[in-house]
Amino acid sequence: MAKTAKKNPDEMSFLDHLEELRWHLIRSTLAIVIIACMAFVFKGFIFDTILFGPKNMDFPTYKFFCRIATYFGIDSEFCGDTMPFTIQSRLMAGQFSAHIWTSIWAGIILGFPYILYELWKFISPGLYENERKYSRGFILTASSLFFLGVLFGYYVVAPLSINFLGTYQVSKEVLNEIDLASYVGAVRSSVIACGIMFELPIIIYFLTKVGLVTPEILKKYRKIALVIVLILSAIITPPDVTSQIVVAVPVLILYQISIRISKVVVKREAKKEKERKNAK
Repeated sequence: MAKTAKKNPDEMSFLDHLEELRWHLIRSTLAIVIIACMAFVFKGFIFDTILFGPKNMDFPTYKFFCRIATYFGIDSEFCGDTMPFTIQSRLMAGQFSAHIWTSIWAGIILGFPYILYELWKFISPGLYENERKYSRGFILTASSLFFLGVLFGYYVVAPLSINFLGTYQVSKEVLNEIDLASYVGAVRSSVIACGIMFELPIIIYFLTKVGLVTPEILKKYRKIALVIVLILSAIITPPDVTSQIVVAVPVLILYQISIRISKVVVKREAKKEKERKNAK
């Protein structure tokens, strides 16, 4: 089917907008599928190097914490030789299913900038020229924050969770034989959750643009935001104070940055409103 010619956004009907959205979704899905196919082919690198990396004690995060513990003369599980657990698959199609879904999620994560690009192409025609000018760095900024969050989840949250939960025992009689789907799910949830959390400044930017959030509101509910951040940290990290603080600190920093961003947006909107009044 041939794609219809590009129309003026002001002249497009509701069905025209739906048709336009459909093509953006199709192109985004194709990008995810293409990247997923590539990830499917390189399963050795995806699983042995990336996913199972935090299972090995030579992982950079464990070496870093081991050096700190050694410096202060503290015995630490980060200085061990091997993780005291094994990964197994108990379902007939367990490994193949994990391979498929891991490839799809790799396509979503690596294709995130292109997905944002298609989203931007859909919403940008409805913006004013000056709004498009101020938002030109949207894709780069949002993608950078997302990948920064992904790296934080992979190198901080995931290894802390795996080290704590993989070594935890209620009794020596119980061995930790972790299912493949459970292990992959733990790594994936850590990475995705942190990637989304690091988008906080972008979310605040758009909420401020539409008038739902102001710097005053963000400051007023700062204590509530702190509690929410700690709860989220407790959900995605092991139940120990150190891990929760490690996750909470960067999110609180992002919250402070979001307040600054909100202030800038409010000032710009006030300036534009003043210019419109002067023009009249």
